[in-house]
Amino acid sequence: KGKCPEDGWDESTIELFLHELAIMDSNNFLGNCGVGEREGRVVSGLVARRHYRLIHGIGRSGDISAVQPKAAGSSLLNKLTNSVVLDIIKLAGVRTVANCFVVPMATGMSLTLCFLTLRHKRPKAKYIIWPRIDQKSCFKSMITAGFEPVVIENALEGDELRTDLEAVEAKIKALGAENILCVHSTTSCFAPRVPDRLEELAVICANYGIPHIVNNAYGVQSSKCMHLIQQGARVGRIDAFVQSLDKNFMVPVGGAIIAGFNESFIQEISKMYPGRASASPSLDVLITLLSLGTSGYKKLLKERKEMFSYLSSELKKLADNHNERLLDTPHNPISLAMSLKNLDESNDAAVTQLGSMLFTRQVSGARVVPCGSVQTVNNYTFKGFMSHANDYPCAYLNAASAIGIKKQDVDVFLKRLDKCLRTFRKEAKQEKSINERSDSNEATEQPED
Repeated sequence: KGKCPEDGWDESTIELFLHELAIMDSNNFLGNCGVGEREGRVVSGLVARRHYRLIHGIGRSGDISAVQPKAAGSSLLNKLTNSVVLDIIKLAGVRTVANCFVVPMATGMSLTLCFLTLRHKRPKAKYIIWPRIDQKSCFKSMITAGFEPVVIENALEGDELRTDLEAVEAKIKALGAENILCVHSTTSCFAPRVPDRLEELAVICANYGIPHIVNNAYGVQSSKCMHLIQQGARVGRIDAFVQSLDKNFMVPVGGAIIAGFNESFIQEISKMYPGRASASPSLDVLITLLSLGTSGYKKLLKERKEMFSYLSSELKKLADNHNERLLDTPHNPISLAMSLKNLDESNDAAVTQLGSMLFTRQVSGARVVPCGSVQTVNNYTFKGFMSHANDYPCAYLNAASAIGIKKQDVDVFLKRLDKCLRTFRKEAKQEKSINERSDSNEATEQPED
């Protein structure tokens, strides 16, 4: 049926299935005689076993989704993977998605492929409207495709950074809709930035006849992000949404899923990919989904959501204990932020020092964001880089509840963070005491005659 099984398969069954696919490829035929330049020859047995002897890759030179006659097994694997992944995207909340395919590139390059496909539809366009998110790969995806990003600064609402819809529409009117390739929006992101207002952006795109590409990097694991995409497509226009394989399905980095609501447009994107492609990302995600089944993946999504609530409540307690606060970002379903105002005020270098202290204590993934950092990316200068705004009111620390996180991860992180913050408080107290004694000594000294 081309759908993910409800109950996961055991490893022996999966391996048997993959071996059956592999013997359908010509390089594994007993009497095969290859006289071409690409015959699936592999000199290392270790490499052959690592890939289950599925050596030919996927697609043909003109279309990554096309069937390769001498690689029937690899072609079938490709078709099945795309079909199973489509089923999971529907299960995760985007029920009306029409088509998708796995591409052996991470999110940034996959976005570039989408932009290059749109170039042929809108040859005059040179701008991409981009509500600011301080993440280099999505910014560079537009530059690499040869377009000029038009950065729309976010609006501060309470603690949250949200899409400035008025600024988006004003910029469309100023540049002219025909000169704009697309709006490039984002769902999953680091707090205090929250997912873009996809429904409103989709309506604006529909009204002005502008394509809309969504960076849904790690949004498949969030029912809220997937709901935003579903609603955006229902009320307005979303042409394609791109998500990472490693972040959503816990496989090695190197693949993404390009999905959309118009089957022919997604096929156009797949035909834009030049040449054949590695089958490794497709193989990894198919093995993973067959082993999990829909019930296993649903369980992981449920656990992630529970861990988000736990992380949120425990991080709030820790913040209160250190006279800081958990920033109020209810529209972000994955990432949290805790202020570091006291740390920032006591010592300019303390905030970045906290980041290095956590890293050396084997805490990975936590981001420490100081105020006022400036960075230049491809000749564009961003003030307040990493905070998604020129002047965010305070320094802060990020932590995320992503798929696969365990209670132990949260508990160990909080324990180590608490210890680091106590170290800073102790040092600040000692420094204050030294300064007070110094001031007292100066005041009691008698002037010489």
